[in-house]
Amino acid sequence: MNILIVKLSAIGDVVQSLPFLETLRKAFPESRIDWVVEEASHPILEGHPAINEIIVSRRKIWQRNIVKNNNRIKLLYQIYQFFNELRARRYDWVIDLQGLLKSGVITGLARGERKMGMSGSREGASLFLNERPIPVSYEQHAIDRYLRVADYLGCDPVSGPSPVRFSDTDREAVEQILEQAGIGDRPLVAVHPVAKWPTKLWEYDRFAVVADRVMAEAGCEIAFTGSHADRPVIHDIAQQMGRTPLNLAGRTTLKQLAYLYARCKALVTTDTGPMHIAAAMGCPVVALFGPTAPWRTGPYGKGHRVVRADIPCSPCFKKRCEHVTCMREIHVDRVVEGVKETLRVESPDGNQAEKEIIDGHQ
Repeated sequence: MNILIVKLSAIGDVVQSLPFLETLRKAFPESRIDWVVEEASHPILEGHPAINEIIVSRRKIWQRNIVKNNNRIKLLYQIYQFFNELRARRYDWVIDLQGLLKSGVITGLARGERKMGMSGSREGASLFLNERPIPVSYEQHAIDRYLRVADYLGCDPVSGPSPVRFSDTDREAVEQILEQAGIGDRPLVAVHPVAKWPTKLWEYDRFAVVADRVMAEAGCEIAFTGSHADRPVIHDIAQQMGRTPLNLAGRTTLKQLAYLYARCKALVTTDTGPMHIAAAMGCPVVALFGPTAPWRTGPYGKGHRVVRADIPCSPCFKKRCEHVTCMREIHVDRVVEGVKETLRVESPDGNQAEKEIIDGHQ
């Protein structure tokens, strides 16, 4: 068969779709599996052995260029190329795992015998399907929801998260950074303090206190992660600390970030894409949750800890809030204790998934 997966964004959503991909590949080893994804998330999929072709949508860039009236001839040509690439092959199955208008349009444009998606889609995405939506529960974790689709298709779902594949070059690049920073073989804890939703953010000065205490009380080095745009924020956090952390914001690709997390003893983070990368790599996560539901989108698998405040209005799923009590009521002591408990429960031999990934067995 020819199968097309439509899952465009975001980074965490694409990472959470990897078990679905591997389930399909296991069930249909001789089939062709292509994936339509947006530009920001496509590095997650590059080089994955279960994918035959990645079709990249540059929708956000196209939208910006249309607004700015930039080189419309070139823009139209790029859209035309994408359309031709999408329509170049007829698929037996087109599977919309996004359930939004942007994915629905692509599902509608693709040439497919069966066009399927999940119940609960929004923005009219179900109008582009030619079969009744597959019933799923949104009180399930997203990974389990996607695997429910695989079960509907007659596949035997894989168990547990699926790692992000990285290369020896990615490994060497990270090791060089750590060596230059003098980290050596000392235990490393990563901290990812940023998030796209303002309501998911925790006070930055509290991250500084947590990082200082983890370094002092747990004897670990601290590496802050984020995008290049996050460097000033993390620099300000580091300035508030009594010890010197490593600022890796903007210094790693997504695949290098995956290797870094596989090497770490733990990650302290808000609800964001890198949280899912860490969980997929076998890195224990201490996740701070406020406006969102950890049972839906929390770190998947064993060994993780979610820190929440007992607030009646949480989860509200709002991107804007006047008080953000759900995040402000998360106290430093609880986060530090979560990290220390995570480090104590790790087996003497380390996380086996981490060891296998680092040794190149996956």
